[in-house]
Amino acid sequence: MTNNLFVELQEKLEGKKVRIVFPEAYDERVLEAAVKLSATSYVKPVLIGKKGEVEKIAQPLSLDVSGIEFIDHENYEKYDEMLAKFIERRAGKVTEEKARALLKDVNYFGTMLVYMGEVAGLVSGAIHSTGDTVRPALQIIKTKPGTKRTSGAFIMSKDDKRYIFADCAINPTLDSEGLAEIAIESAKTAKSFNVDPKVAMLSFSTLGSAVTEDTTKVAEATKLVKENAPELAVEGELQFDAAVVPSVAKLKAPNSKVQGDANVFVFPSLEAGNIGYKIAQRLGGFEAVGPILQGLNAPVNDLSRGCNAEDVYKLALITATQSLSE
Repeated sequence: MTNNLFVELQEKLEGKKVRIVFPEAYDERVLEAAVKLSATSYVKPVLIGKKGEVEKIAQPLSLDVSGIEFIDHENYEKYDEMLAKFIERRAGKVTEEKARALLKDVNYFGTMLVYMGEVAGLVSGAIHSTGDTVRPALQIIKTKPGTKRTSGAFIMSKDDKRYIFADCAINPTLDSEGLAEIAIESAKTAKSFNVDPKVAMLSFSTLGSAVTEDTTKVAEATKLVKENAPELAVEGELQFDAAVVPSVAKLKAPNSKVQGDANVFVFPSLEAGNIGYKIAQRLGGFEAVGPILQGLNAPVNDLSRGCNAEDVYKLALITATQSLSE
C-alpha cells in the first residue's frame, strides 16, 4: 500500500504548493528531490544556499534548478527581524553574539523560517545527524501546548496494510504520562494518513497476566489515554498477538475495543520500538517511512543519512501533509 499511501498524499496536496525548506541545498539527493517537487503542485521547495554554487553541482547531474527558490542565509533580507525573534524566543538563553553564531547553522536558520511562517515545514538530515535537525526544532518550534515531548513514528506499509509504530526514534525511556502522550499523538498521525486509529499499548503482558513495574506503567498509560482522549479505541497493556490476531484477542482481551485489529502500536521503550520496526521491515517486508516527528508546533522531519532522492521526496510529502493538519 506504500504507493497508494503516496498517491493519497499527492491527492490531498494537489494545488496546495506547500512551502517546505531544505537546509541541505548542496546535497545531490536533496537537489534531485527538489527538482522533482518543483514540477508538482504539491510542494514548493525552498533551498538554503547560494544559487550559483548549487547550479555548479546541478549542471553535471542534468538538473534544472532555475525555477527553484533559494535563500542565501548569509545575505537574508529579513535577517535583523529573524535575529530579534530568535533572541526573544530563546528568552535570555542566548546572547546576540551567540544567536548570530547559531543562525550561521543552516538548520537553525531553516527552523527560524518555519517559526516565522515563511515556510510550512522543514526536511533535513541527509548530511546532518538527528540531533542537528531536532535540537533547533525543540528550542525554537517547541512542543504543542499540553505536550511535553516529541517522538518519532514510522508508517509501516505493505500491500493493503498500514500501521503506525511509535516511539521508535527519540525517547530512550518513558513514564506512563509520556507513553500516554505518544499514544494520543500517534493516533493523530494515523488520522492524517487516512488510518482510523485503534491503539495497542504494547507489553509482554495482557491485561494483568503479569504484574511488574514495566507492565503497570503501560496499564497506567492506557488509563491516562482513556481519560484524556475518551473517543479513542485503545487497549493495554497488550501482548502483540492479542493486538493483531482476532482469535487471540477473544481469549486474552474479550471485552476490549481492540479486537486483534490494532493499527497504532505504542512500544514501552525506544529499545522495543526500534527493534520492532526493524524486524517488521527486514523480516516482514514492510516499508518503514519515517521517522515522522510528532508533538511539535510545526512539522520538522529528519532524513536518514543513508537516504536516496526518493526518500527525500516522500518525506517532503509527509511533512507537507502534516502542515495541513497543524
